[in-house]
Amino acid sequence: MSSGIYLDPGNKGFREAIRSKIYVDKTGLIAFTNGCINTKEKYICVSRPRRFGKSMTLEMLAAYYSCGCDSRELFAGRKIEKDETFEEHLNKYAVIFLNMQQFLIEAEPGEMTDYLEREVLRELRQRYAGILGEQDRTLAAALRQIYAETGREFIFLIDEWDCVMRERPSLEDLQKRYLDLLRNLLKDQPYVALAYMTGILPVKKYGQHSALNMFWEYSMTDQFALEEYTGFTEEEVKGLCGTYGMDLIQTSHWYDGYRFRQFQHIYNPRSVVAAMKSHVLSNYWTSTETYEALKVYIDMDLNGLRSDIVQMLGNGRVKVNTRSFQNDMRNLVTKDDVLTLLIHLGYVAYDAEAEEAFIPNKEIIMEFENAMSVGGWQEVMRVLKASERLLSDTLLCDAQRVAEGLDQAHTEAASILTYNDENALSCAIGLAYYSARKDYKLIRELPTGHGFADIVFLPLPTSKKPALVIELKYDKNAMTAIRQIKDRHYTQALEGYSGEVLLVGINYDKEDRNKRHSCVIERMTLRSGV
Repeated sequence: MSSGIYLDPGNKGFREAIRSKIYVDKTGLIAFTNGCINTKEKYICVSRPRRFGKSMTLEMLAAYYSCGCDSRELFAGRKIEKDETFEEHLNKYAVIFLNMQQFLIEAEPGEMTDYLEREVLRELRQRYAGILGEQDRTLAAALRQIYAETGREFIFLIDEWDCVMRERPSLEDLQKRYLDLLRNLLKDQPYVALAYMTGILPVKKYGQHSALNMFWEYSMTDQFALEEYTGFTEEEVKGLCGTYGMDLIQTSHWYDGYRFRQFQHIYNPRSVVAAMKSHVLSNYWTSTETYEALKVYIDMDLNGLRSDIVQMLGNGRVKVNTRSFQNDMRNLVTKDDVLTLLIHLGYVAYDAEAEEAFIPNKEIIMEFENAMSVGGWQEVMRVLKASERLLSDTLLCDAQRVAEGLDQAHTEAASILTYNDENALSCAIGLAYYSARKDYKLIRELPTGHGFADIVFLPLPTSKKPALVIELKYDKNAMTAIRQIKDRHYTQALEGYSGEVLLVGINYDKEDRNKRHSCVIERMTLRSGV
């Protein structure tokens, strides 16, 4: 049986994937989808950011399920081959593969749904000429007729399912007709064995059209059983770093940071592959999306959104309610809506258990910096630009200059970020030391066995700079902070590190008329094993 355009598209895409220079085996996902076939869990909606391998996953599923090809050799030696369900479903189904982006681009304005039905029906009539003929009917009616006469079940693989909501946000009539098409095509239809669709956004919440609620949602706010297939795991990246001679710690610094309940380290897969192939750690995000997309959203100062962005830039976390988001890019009413959208776009990571958002890694930090550099964030940009000098003064142990630099940073950012407790002070200090992230891994509240060190800057493997242990005080004094570092042995938490350490005590006195910082810096040396 020859491969079709939409019907049984074959295994060419997956064949190209496994023949590529870098291929990470994610076929274990198939065991999960096999378990969903012809169950109440057979409707699966997986939403992830661009460059997180959604289309490649669909090509893998098409190669495995499609009865239009023989894919046994492609899965030989892969994880799924060892699963007990491998033989049962291999190349046993008719597959309908729909890339919604293609239909949106090719159709006349507003005619996407009609165009989609015509195109797929044309191919079905060619395959099932003796059953369908040329009479007019809907796509769903044609598939019901095929099922009634042949018993043939279909697996639906839908890519870019949400492109209508993302790219035609003002065309509500088109969106409604599109959602009606999906609902009629998939819901409660006897011919559906499995429906697996992917996009950036979860299923649209849209009045009565929430009838698409038959889909089980796996999104960046909670991937549930699909966590390890969302991106590359730490073990997978460790293996790639070993193969390609790259440093795992620095690779983590650039591309790690997406965290879920079980898998605490999920990496951006496309960027990792690009870094391995080029042997260069860099920002590969911009090769597929420009920073203007981010700027549009962070410039919306809804309910103090700017303050939250600044806190996250300072390596802080912010609480976010993801449940009010309407799963589109138009109805953004609160800052929680914007932050939730940024989570789905991959610009912000999310801790589902703590319900907190944060910026995941250096690559994304650079995207924020690019977006802020073109206006509207002048105060923050001045703090970021001054951070190089602040780090230099710290390494010189010039406590007076450090205190003055923090005073200036506070003055610049005061219109956005309010000092009201040690947590806010910690975020502000993290922002003031922004440039240190080129050479350091910043850790807030590092467990020490005797409490938590407020901020630790641990030098990256290529850095020759000393470690920094920073303790913050609010309305006390800087020497108290230094004594706490020593008395509670915070430096013992720097396991495996040997070399020079700077102990930095910082206090902010709210009652001081000039609202100044004070600072004390001391040097010490850690020997290996101490």
